[in-house]
Amino acid sequence: MTTSKIAGETARTITRTIAAELAVAEAQVAAAVSLLDEGATVPFVARYRKEATGGLDDTQLRTLEERLRYLRELEERRAAIRAAIDEQGKMTDALAAAIATADTKARLEDLYLPYKTKRRTKAQIAREAGLGPLAEALVASPERAPEDQARAFVDEAKGVADVDAALEGARHILVERFAEDADLIGRLREDFWREARLVATVREGKEQAGAKFSDYFAYSGKISELPAHRILAIFRAEKEEVLSVSLTEIPENAPDTAKDAYPAKIRAHFRLADRGRPGDSWLAKAAGFAWRTKISLSIALDARARLWAKAEEESIRVFAANLRDLLLAAPAGARATMGLDPGYRTGVKVAVVDATGKVVATDTIYPHEPQRRWDAALHTLEALVRRHDVELIAIGNGTASRETDKLAGELVARLSDRKAVKVMVSEAGASVYSASAFASKELPDLDVSLRGAVSIARRLQDPLAELVKIDPKSIGVGQYQHDLAEHALSRALDAVVEDCVNAVGVEVNTASAPLLARVSGLGEGVAKAIVARRDEAGPFRTRKELMNVPGLGPKTFQLAAGFLRIQDGADPLDRSGVHPEAYPVVRRILEFTKADVVRIIGDAKTLRALDPRRFTDETFGVPTVSDIIAELEKPGRDPRPAFKTASFADGVEKISDLVPGMVLEGVVTNVAAFGAFVDIGVHQDGLVHVSAMSASFVKDPRAVAKPGDVVKVKVMEVDVPRKRIGLSMRLSDEPGQERRPARTGGGGGRPDQARAPQAGKPRGDRERSGAPGGGALADALRRAQDRDRRGT
Repeated sequence: MTTSKIAGETARTITRTIAAELAVAEAQVAAAVSLLDEGATVPFVARYRKEATGGLDDTQLRTLEERLRYLRELEERRAAIRAAIDEQGKMTDALAAAIATADTKARLEDLYLPYKTKRRTKAQIAREAGLGPLAEALVASPERAPEDQARAFVDEAKGVADVDAALEGARHILVERFAEDADLIGRLREDFWREARLVATVREGKEQAGAKFSDYFAYSGKISELPAHRILAIFRAEKEEVLSVSLTEIPENAPDTAKDAYPAKIRAHFRLADRGRPGDSWLAKAAGFAWRTKISLSIALDARARLWAKAEEESIRVFAANLRDLLLAAPAGARATMGLDPGYRTGVKVAVVDATGKVVATDTIYPHEPQRRWDAALHTLEALVRRHDVELIAIGNGTASRETDKLAGELVARLSDRKAVKVMVSEAGASVYSASAFASKELPDLDVSLRGAVSIARRLQDPLAELVKIDPKSIGVGQYQHDLAEHALSRALDAVVEDCVNAVGVEVNTASAPLLARVSGLGEGVAKAIVARRDEAGPFRTRKELMNVPGLGPKTFQLAAGFLRIQDGADPLDRSGVHPEAYPVVRRILEFTKADVVRIIGDAKTLRALDPRRFTDETFGVPTVSDIIAELEKPGRDPRPAFKTASFADGVEKISDLVPGMVLEGVVTNVAAFGAFVDIGVHQDGLVHVSAMSASFVKDPRAVAKPGDVVKVKVMEVDVPRKRIGLSMRLSDEPGQERRPARTGGGGGRPDQARAPQAGKPRGDRERSGAPGGGALADALRRAQDRDRRGT
């Protein structure tokens, strides 16, 4: 078979595999792969190539993209292994078939293990001493005593001094054979994964230093059932030398016979039955020795790696989902906003931005300890609000946030003649932005300490536009994110940012370079070139003018144009999501309706009466025409929710103010598999366990609540010393009553758990405390080392 035919067959195999996994047609996958290989982006393919892919959405395409990467790497490794074994002249038909059908990298490596170039082993030394035939004889003739068989192989010249040395060499040969049998190792690996337990114990003298990991000081759980946050917490504790961690295949309180279970599987695989013959005992001991000294160690390492991969994959998924929710949070819109970056000794930094986000005033006030200039601070803030017609007051949720929120409350009360609204805002990543090169360029005349207040104000106006200026890893909405593989995490988070930016669309005449850089097809260089061209020649009047930007050629324009908006341009279609390549379809619609483009935009009655099939051609089918009609009805529609705020209860400012039975309004800060964290204004989040999120079955907590949602909760339990707050979204629940919800499935813990969560650090100790990341969402997940204490 020629190289091109092999490559073609490999591509078809990958296509079939992905199609089966996604439950879609092979033609859909093949079309998507072709487009991606040509340089198309996922947002572009999902939105503007629906005919080719059969309507695959961005989630399916991201999964396809990841699986395509893995399967291509698998095929590359398969080819390399095949070539290496061929070169050794050891390829057989059976081995070739096994390599061809291996569906994971682990299976491939198992098959390749006997042929890998390795350092000189004890088994190789034994073979060189002529003990290979002895090993074969011991397996083939267990009816003969091993010592009797070994005597013929004693040869001091070859380093075999006596019978014991001969038998030891034969055992090394058999151990290597057992350990390199791909079918056996594959089966043992899966059995171990299904049956083994992780056992953690606290190291002597580490009880106090490792108190935050106290839930694992005497812990045991099946490795296949461990949730991601627990795995990460245990491995972090092991890394910090707080815990000793081991994996064992032996069940708790198991009889002695259980210790022989895996050696027995080795004996069964090689048909080494114990029939009381002279050699049976020796062979059984050899199998046990192989398990204890070689196979178990390798499989335990594999299981650790698998545990970590499982935890990493889930954590990255959680991080990505939380980032998506944060980026797509409701924008307050073009309204004059005051940003307050709270602090004690260094004061509260103040920045006022106008409706466009331009900084119009800054200041620093000192209402808190040690200066306590409360009245002066109020006077300064009131003057700024009146001078600049401020409508919104954004308060960062870090150090001194609750006290500053109280200050803002008094300010709003003073402003009875205007409708100013105060909002607590996650300041996650604000300090990272403040010290960044982009912030220095964007706000060159502002001190670093004041830039955070600007960011806080702007992220209330438009979270997406502001947060894209920060490396998504620095936004801090992932559990143990600093333990995760940076490349995999970056790839996942970059995909989320790209999808969010393109789902919303970007106004080309006002967007920052970092925001433009996330548009489909554009990168940092082209984004900067767009801004430079805009600064030099003024606003773009049409999308076509973008073709004059250096580096923005036809292919880039094709990928980007549909996601770029020009609100006050010469062509009304340029402010919509209709791609310029589809403008001819709009012209056909205008001819049919005898309307001009200005009148047809927003004319729901006329547009809904149209039959999309009437306007299709060989390029644009019903899916695209339907999208065009929908876009004309609501041009540039924003998928983000409407802006609304939570009102924290007056007089409830710290955990000691909470009383079981209180019904409070709060903001969901984070969602994990075991429940949702809610900020109710007392410096630390409470936990609504998954079992208390709804009266009905909850498979996925995200279906009930997302970060940013305003919810009502009832206080179920308060533990002030341990900083634990238990909440319920089922307002009919009563404190102390036993929960009996529908079984929660994959919710990460037992549904009857009623213990309140450990709230972790107070909100005031956030980003500036030196903890990695920062902000409400980051702390919520960091505090999720093990909220569900009673689960497996």
